[in-house]
Amino acid sequence: MKTIKYNNKTIKLPFAGADYGDEPLKEIEVANRFNGQSTKLPAFAVAVYDVIMGSEMLKQWDDHRKGLDWFIKYFPNQYMVLLD
Repeated sequence: MKTIKYNNKTIKLPFAGADYGDEPLKEIEVANRFNGQSTKLPAFAVAVYDVIMGSEMLKQWDDHRKGLDWFIKYFPNQYMVLLD
């Protein structure tokens, strides 16, 4: 799996096929789909969030769980805003 340096940490990205983009550290604001509360994430974390949402729609629960666990580990505050 690919790794990325972010905030002095080396983060292992959970999905080999996700498009992390040309600017993986660019900050993007993402809103909770139910309550509208928003938070900022680097683009690479938005790609993981997108996989989580897609895997939920497609009922691919292994990828869904893998993405949630990754968010809890690396972005716990944003997890609470977007996914809890």
